[in-house]
Amino acid sequence: MTVRERGTARAPGSEPIRVLIVDDDALVRAGLSMILSGAGDLEVVGEAADGSEVPGAIAAHRPDVVLMDIRMPRVDGLAATEILRGLAGSPEVIVLTTFDADEFVLRALRAGASGFLLKDTPPAAILDAVRKVAGGEAMLSPTVTRQLIAHVAGPGQNPGRRQALTMLGSLSERERDVALAIGQGRSNAEISQELFMSVATVKAHVSRLLVKLSLNNRVQVALLVHDAGLA
Repeated sequence: MTVRERGTARAPGSEPIRVLIVDDDALVRAGLSMILSGAGDLEVVGEAADGSEVPGAIAAHRPDVVLMDIRMPRVDGLAATEILRGLAGSPEVIVLTTFDADEFVLRALRAGASGFLLKDTPPAAILDAVRKVAGGEAMLSPTVTRQLIAHVAGPGQNPGRRQALTMLGSLSERERDVALAIGQGRSNAEISQELFMSVATVKAHVSRLLVKLSLNNRVQVALLVHDAGLA
């Protein structure tokens, strides 16, 4: 599993954020391409119509972010995300869905996707999500995360709580503090202020806890904290 904590926004004047669009609906691909291409800091570098095409498209286009349809006829977005996140230097993934309370969405987030978007999300919010994910930020609020887990798991169900608590127990006290802050939706700058440490030190703690927990990104940390019942 590849561990990567970018956490650094692109500087003004840097190369555009490279985006790959994966959806079996040609109209959806065209609409997203039109939205993204209208932003000067984003570039659509390729499209794919099925999850089976993703590995080849990644190799050919080297995107920074993949917009991935969750439901496709041959290889769905969940399977494609699992494959993609196992690749060295893999891009960030935002899954696209029609229903926000979708079990496949939660599974994709656990597999390493950095967030999800509804297909009727306003254009400005789509652009903001791509920029955030490319900069290493989580795009899921704690409220959305709680609602998603609760809806999919059902009332009173939390079968992974013991395992989640055990995993968090393997962290140092400071790493655990950082993990809990991530679960509350805090940015590195906010964690820095709350825990009285530099942003560089926060990033170092985040990188170490990702390695210790064998996780890919902040969203998976937030899910773990929620599974443990600590957020």
